[in-house]
Amino acid sequence: MAIMERGNTQQARGQPREQSEQRQERREQQAPTPPERTLNGTLGDPRIRRWMWRVGVALAVLVVVTIAAGARLGITAAVLAVVADVVRKSRRDSSIPAWQKSSAAERRTEKQLRSLERNGYLVLHARAVPRDDEGVSDGRIDHLVIGPSGVYAIDSEKWDKRLPVRTLSHRKLFHGPFNKKDRLDEARWEADQASRIIGGQVGFEVPVQPSVAIYGPSIPWKVMRVRDVDVYAGNRARSYLRRRPKILTDTDVQRIFQAAEKALPPKYG
Repeated sequence: MAIMERGNTQQARGQPREQSEQRQERREQQAPTPPERTLNGTLGDPRIRRWMWRVGVALAVLVVVTIAAGARLGITAAVLAVVADVVRKSRRDSSIPAWQKSSAAERRTEKQLRSLERNGYLVLHARAVPRDDEGVSDGRIDHLVIGPSGVYAIDSEKWDKRLPVRTLSHRKLFHGPFNKKDRLDEARWEADQASRIIGGQVGFEVPVQPSVAIYGPSIPWKVMRVRDVDVYAGNRARSYLRRRPKILTDTDVQRIFQAAEKALPPKYG
């Protein structure tokens, strides 16, 4: 009997201990996050760090210009410094990591196409297509645009601005002394591959118009079709699409976009 009582006593003592441990765990779980942990998480946000850097620069500019030219000009210079950095950062933003370089032509076209979403255009960037047998194509469409005016494969190019761009009888494109036939053939091949693959997905023909948006040299025309490829200055990419007649319904656009998104994998991961 004494043994049984002793055993019961141990069990009774164990229950409060377990309840106490459970209460302690609940208190730890419900305990507020330490201020230093919250601060570390906040400072770890790259956006917060960026704005802290901007504020620091703005304060430095404010002090220097205020001492040199007065408070009014100091405030103006500080604001302009922040605005300039915001604009510079927005120009370097891209959804494709490979296009983060400040000189990337693809990123500049991407930015233009972003504003067309409100007009019913959908865009896929850096999509893979089969390479050609001769190895001319790198197997990538920079921008596949699906919208009310049709489907377009846009390749963005950065060329040396010191060399002129000219055409010959709508069959040849030259950049200075260099014949760009291979570049046009590549654009046409990629568009044809996209047309074939997407058409197989939706069950009807989907024409894809190839085009090349050129940055750098002056282009002496608005849009020129050379070897069935539309060629134009890079900063005209948006107007190139908007000024064309509407041939697709919203349902068509959605269906083609979903098929392309499924059938054409991202080129970069």
